[in-house]
Amino acid sequence: MTNERLTSIRPSTVEDLPAIEKLLAESSLPTAGVAEMLATNASSFVVAETDGDGRRIVGVAGLEVCGENALLRSVAVRPEWRSRGVGNELVSRVVSDAESRGLHALYLLTLTAERYFPRFGFQPIERRTVPAAVADTVEFKSACPETAAVMMRRCC
Repeated sequence: MTNERLTSIRPSTVEDLPAIEKLLAESSLPTAGVAEMLATNASSFVVAETDGDGRRIVGVAGLEVCGENALLRSVAVRPEWRSRGVGNELVSRVVSDAESRGLHALYLLTLTAERYFPRFGFQPIERRTVPAAVADTVEFKSACPETAAVMMRRCC
């Protein structure tokens, strides 16, 4: 286990793009659309950062706003930082952001974390019930396979 401390969970910046894309790729998650999301204020990423040998990003989660709803995407934590609450903090921050924006619901796709997300209020749903604006994202249309589980959480 690392001796580094988690120093912050903060909004990402464009300068974080290489580290975010590297972490997503290492976690076998799609990077499609990430650069475009970082370039807009409508959607956002949060990152978990350490105080180790130079600051480094050890976790990430994204909120892709789609009209009145949003997609929770790109939740990844470095293996040595898993089971230490980093993912919980990241997801909680994104859920809080979605609620503060007055969004109706959050949606997500997952191949491996169907048991993880219910603790945040996400429930499995049928893919065909996803609103058109969410279904039209790169994540839904091409980045994630049709076999991915779809989950939803109401925000307000």
